[in-house]
Amino acid sequence: MKRVKRRYLALQLESEGLPTEREFMDAVWGAVTKLYGEVGASLTGLALINFDGERKIFVVRTSLASLPMVRASLATVTGVAGKGASMHVLAVSGTLKALYANVG
Repeated sequence: MKRVKRRYLALQLESEGLPTEREFMDAVWGAVTKLYGEVGASLTGLALINFDGERKIFVVRTSLASLPMVRASLATVTGVAGKGASMHVLAVSGTLKALYANVG
């Protein structure tokens, strides 16, 4: 059986106010589902790993094969929890240690 390779993305959220973890992930899942449908979204294996409310940085895990799909979907996010928002990918890495070293 082949091992699933994963990638971690550090995302900077620019929005009015601070959404909850659930509201953030609902926005991400909604964007992926809108662009690729439920089957495409299920292939991503998205999971929230960590979030820094002070700096509005979220760390998300996805599969390596679906990384381009997730990045394209994040570019389409225009709102989180009913408020205008945008997301920027700060870094992508195969390990959390390297990701945190790049983000700071």
